[in-house]
Amino acid sequence: MTPLSNTKKPDNATAVIVLADGTVLWGRGFGATAKKTGEICFNTAMTGYQEVLTDPSYAGQIINFTFPHIGNVGTNDEDIETDHPAARGLILREDITDPSSWRANARFTAWLEKNNLPGICGIDTRALTRHIRDHGAPNGVICHSPDGAFDLPALHKEAANWPGLEGMDLAKDVSCTKIYEWSGESSWQAATGYARQTAPRHHVVAIDYGIKKNILRCLSAHGCRVTVVPCTTPANDILALKPDGIFLSNGPGDPAATGTYAVPVIRDLLATGKPLFGICLGHQLLALALGGRTTKMPLGHRGANHPVKDLTTGKVEITSQNHGFHVLPESLPGDAEVTHVSLFDGSNEGLRLKNRPAFSVQYHPEASPGPHDSHYLFERFVGLM
Repeated sequence: MTPLSNTKKPDNATAVIVLADGTVLWGRGFGATAKKTGEICFNTAMTGYQEVLTDPSYAGQIINFTFPHIGNVGTNDEDIETDHPAARGLILREDITDPSSWRANARFTAWLEKNNLPGICGIDTRALTRHIRDHGAPNGVICHSPDGAFDLPALHKEAANWPGLEGMDLAKDVSCTKIYEWSGESSWQAATGYARQTAPRHHVVAIDYGIKKNILRCLSAHGCRVTVVPCTTPANDILALKPDGIFLSNGPGDPAATGTYAVPVIRDLLATGKPLFGICLGHQLLALALGGRTTKMPLGHRGANHPVKDLTTGKVEITSQNHGFHVLPESLPGDAEVTHVSLFDGSNEGLRLKNRPAFSVQYHPEASPGPHDSHYLFERFVGLM
């Protein structure tokens, strides 16, 4: 056991977290009555919990929110990144309060129940974050049982036996299953909601490895008609759609595992000379297609306050991030140039090809949630087309 553990069950405990190393944390359950296993990671964003929980890149993960007040603005039908959340649960410090936003149409707890997401509160989330910082992101089980009955040895065994994200291809679990046209929904306005793109200038085919709706909205807002295709779509089928540009989306899991079928397609697409833009997993897959390598990070980057330097302009932008793997810049070939670096740890945050119209970033310029500093990247993609 680690010093974080508390194996003595409080009388009011209706939920528990059990880590693979034997750590036990008791708390109060909310949301779905369920048991979920996954990697426990932390997110430092102060806002946007609904966007975070519906980001498909969180497939296979239980999210420890470091900001104590989560759920206090309720939920709505607009701030979602996918219709079927892929995250496996959440960990909070404080109890969820009644919603205090004019946009709310449901309590956070009711939304979690509807989406089969179990939660636990009453946890010292900062202590758990320090545990992750010191020991790496652990595998664990979150279990919400209103009767307070838990089989700790069985839960520990389940956490210890979970294989972990390394080597796991999760893109197929969250990708669409058939080609579809994006609705044209674009930027949001307080008075009218989401606008519609009615006169697109370019056609983009987006490969869905776990794409977020706000990426599609940003492409639409920048004058693009978007066709979304499943992650296993062959290059010939993509090119038959006659795209002006190709987009490689974000997504979950180990890029090397997804790359077994994605990399050959991306190489064929690069050979056409068509403009190509990748975000997050799409960035990692582009690097792999160029002959680069990726590796798992001990902690990962997850939050809405990460400083990144654009080496082409010298400017620093505050970014939204969610990734547990990263590109090794020393593995990139000579025709690939590093364009962005993290000012937290110096890790790679972007690249471009010197001889072809292709570039990618590790972070999330669609800013959902997060600052809008990086929206210029969509303009850069449109400029290539």
